[in-house]
Parts: sequence; structure tokens; C-alpha cells
Amino acid sequence: MQQLDHQFIDGRWVPSQGRRRLAVTNPYTEETIAEVTAGDAADVEAAVAAARHALPGWRALSGADRAIYLNGFAAALSERRKELMRLSSTNNGKALAEAGIDLDDAIACYRYYAEQARALDERQGQRVEHDMTGVEARRYFDSAGVAGLITPWNFPLVTSAWKLAPALAAGCTVVLKPSEVTPLPEQALADIASDIALPDGVLNLLHGDGEGIGAAMTAHSGIDKFSFTGSNAVGENVMRAASQGSRNVSLELGGKSPILVMEDSDPQRAADWIMAGIYFNMGQVCSATSRLLVHRAIADDVYDALATRIDAINLGDPLAETTDMGPLTSSRQRDTVKGYLEIARQEGLTAVRDDRHRQLPKQGYFLAPTLFRDVPTSSRLWREEVFGPVLCARSVNDEAEAIALANDSDFGLAATVVSGDNERAKRIGRQLQAGSIWFNGEQVVLPQTSWGGFKRSGIGRELGPWGLDAYLEVKHLIGPQ
Repeated sequence: MQQLDHQFIDGRWVPSQGRRRLAVTNPYTEETIAEVTAGDAADVEAAVAAARHALPGWRALSGADRAIYLNGFAAALSERRKELMRLSSTNNGKALAEAGIDLDDAIACYRYYAEQARALDERQGQRVEHDMTGVEARRYFDSAGVAGLITPWNFPLVTSAWKLAPALAAGCTVVLKPSEVTPLPEQALADIASDIALPDGVLNLLHGDGEGIGAAMTAHSGIDKFSFTGSNAVGENVMRAASQGSRNVSLELGGKSPILVMEDSDPQRAADWIMAGIYFNMGQVCSATSRLLVHRAIADDVYDALATRIDAINLGDPLAETTDMGPLTSSRQRDTVKGYLEIARQEGLTAVRDDRHRQLPKQGYFLAPTLFRDVPTSSRLWREEVFGPVLCARSVNDEAEAIALANDSDFGLAATVVSGDNERAKRIGRQLQAGSIWFNGEQVVLPQTSWGGFKRSGIGRELGPWGLDAYLEVKHLIGPQ
């Protein structure tokens, strides 16, 4: 069993000051595969001091120089791809093929922000056009400073790439806290930093939980910028802590995303896209399209197609190539979702497919992929983020009703529109309150496009040029021409 009792601070692994230990579990075997330090405030103090010491030198590098290191991360992840896929599947529980998609996403992200770092050089000092005679104004961009990054457990190496890559490209130094549930894949980032000779203190990686590391990070006045991905409850705590000192915050929080299926859709193709939107990564996806709004004219055909596909899902060992869906990532998350399934029974929801329709593996934190139909909009399962393989569906009479119900949510992260007419699908998409909207396809996430949502789904955007801007401060120099 691996003992992770060190923290990566100032370019080296040093003993943690924390005395508590946290178990890391393989969600398929239910065995403890590592113990990780819970860390404490002394670890945070040392990491922030290292990041602040490294900041002037890192900030002073050109974007082109920082791009070399970002491409180094991409190349090293590519070299370790198979190893990290297996490690991610073992620690997180996701199927091996899904872990491969994650690695490719992370690699593309580092490469994209290497390009953005080089482009930042060209943006520096650009003249601002204006009408005042004899006055010159030029625009510059400075890094936000030391960035505190807190990532979740559902997409190891992906969510860290979405934060770390733009932060480094912008000239920020970083204190990164991966999830204590899935700390093993992120270990590679510290090792890669050493291998590519990233300057000491630019990346500091702290193992620990919210009590040991998270709270101390958000309270530390030496961190200038926070980026958090996770639950609304914790994100709001981060925002409250960061308000002491009026520090910059980006939050990527929950979702309860809709998928709208119009009457001109092919039920079979629609079913494929519905499946991908809810059952990928065991439904543990913030953008999971967990509310299905299907036109009444084709609802029964869509439900039949979904039932056939759900029955064909192979649950099992994440490392087996024949596995379609692994276990949920933790016993805690499994129990949370089971709690929602108990609520569904109390509410009398109608299950097209649930645990009565299949036998689960004898070991592992498995739950049956579930589909409820005719779910009332008052149901807690319709309104709250379940974060598991649970799809709630209801039929609609027309396009207007579908749009109204889609927007009737506290969240606005993502949505999907399915129609036989691409132009109609795009027109409907423009009326939805969400940050990312797909039409007639699966959820494709591109480094060049933004990620983030409306309403309670968060503050700010990741990815694209907006992801870089989140770690930059804008400066103008104005004087005589």
C-alpha cells in the first residue's frame, strides 16, 4: 500500500506537517490502495511562501518561454498515457476507455495554453484606439499572482489541466489541492514538474482534505486568485472565505442539465446521445444531461430504445476492455445516490429501468443505470443534482414547453438539443440558459471553447481565451503621445 505522507513544495517532496491520514480506496475492489496525509496549515504556509518567492521570476518570463514548459507537461502526459489511464481507472472507477478520453483532453489543454501563452506576448502593449488628440494608451496583461486551485474527484488530470495550464500560461504560480478521494493520478504532475525542470515553487501540490488543506488555503491572504470546481455548498464557502480581502474567485459548480428531444428526431439516434449524456463516467459529470424532455409523439419509442441500451451496459472491472461502466468513485457517493433512489420510491416515480432490472456485480460501489419516466417537476430528483447514473424524463407537448421546462432550473451549465433539423436545433439552443449547448451530438468539449454556466452553476469561465483571462489582470498605460 502506497503511503503519501509528503507534499510537493518548492520543487521537492517534503514531509507533511499533518498528522492525520486519509484512506484512498479502489472503488471496484473496495480495498485501501494508499494512505494520504490530510495536511495542515503549516503545509499551506510553506507552499504559499514557495509560490510567492517564485512568482517574480516566473511572471517575468515571456509567454513563449512559459509555453515550453506547458508543452513539456503535454509531452510527458502523452508518454505516460497508458500508465495514467490505468491509475485513473483504479483510483476513480471509470472505464479504461473513458480514462483515455480524459488523458487526451488534458494533453490537448496543455498544448492549447502553450499557444495562448505565446499569443499573450503579441497582446502586450497593444495601442488602444481612441479620439483624444495627443494621448497614447497601451494595454498590458499581468498575472493575477499566486493561484490556489482546488479540483474535484470525478475527472482526475482533466480539471487540474483546465486550471493549471491557463494559470501557468498567464504567469501565475500555483498551490494545487487535488481531491483526497482521487489523489493518485495528480501525483504525476509533481513528478513531471521535476522532470521538465519547472522552476522551483511554480507548482506546489498539497495532499489533504477540506479540513486540513482546503480551509487553510482559502483563508490564506498570500493567495491572490482562487479557482474551485465542486459542489455548490463548498464553493459558496470558498467564496465567503475569499471575500476576506476581496480576492478573485472562479467557481465551477453544479448542474442539472436538460436534453430536449423534438418530434422530428430519430428515436434511435436520440437514444444514443441521451445515453452518452447521462451514463458517461457513471453519471458523475457536472454537465450530465439528467433531465430528458422528449416530445410526446415519440416518447414511447425513445423509452424503448433507451431500455434496450441500458440493458446492454456491461458493468464490471474498470480495467477490463469489455467494461462499459465501472463503479461510482466512492462509497460516500454511492450512498448519496442511493438516498435519492429511496426518495424516488417514496415519491412513487415510475422506473423504466433500475436495480430490479439487472444483477449488480458482487463487489464494488455499483449502482444500476436508472431511468424514470413521467417525473413531476416538483420531484427532488428532477430539481437537484444527483451526480450518478440516474436519468429523469418527462414528455412535452411542443417546443415552447420544452424550452420553458429546460430553463426552469436553479442551474445553467449545459444542455443538448436533438432535432431532425440542425437549424431548428440551433434556434432552440439559443433560447436555453446554459453555458455549453450541444445539438445533434455527444458532449464534445474543446479547449478553444468556454466552460462554465449561468445561475448557480458558477462564476466565470474556464477553457478558451476566457480561461486564460481568468488568471490575468488588465493594465493600461496612458500618457502623452
